[in-house]
Amino acid sequence: MLYFLTFQVVGWADVFSRQVYQDLVLTNLTYCRKEKGLYLFGYVVMTNHIHLVVQQKDGKLSDWVRDFKKYTSKKLLK
Repeated sequence: MLYFLTFQVVGWADVFSRQVYQDLVLTNLTYCRKEKGLYLFGYVVMTNHIHLVVQQKDGKLSDWVRDFKKYTSKKLLK
C-alpha cells in the first residue's frame, strides 16, 4: 500500500532553504531505500516541510518514520 506522508519543521522554520540540509534529507532517503526496504515513489522538499509517497517493504512504516525523523532531526540539530 502506498502512503503519502508530510513532515513539517517545528514552527514552520525555513530549514530546507539551505542546500546542505536538503542534501542531508536526500542522503538519508537514499540510505533508507538501499538498507531499510523503503520504496520511494516521489518526494518534494519544500523550505519548511517534506512530502513523500512511499511504501515499506516489511509493512512497518511507523518504525521507519520513527527512525527517519529521529536520525534526521539529530543530524539537522548537529
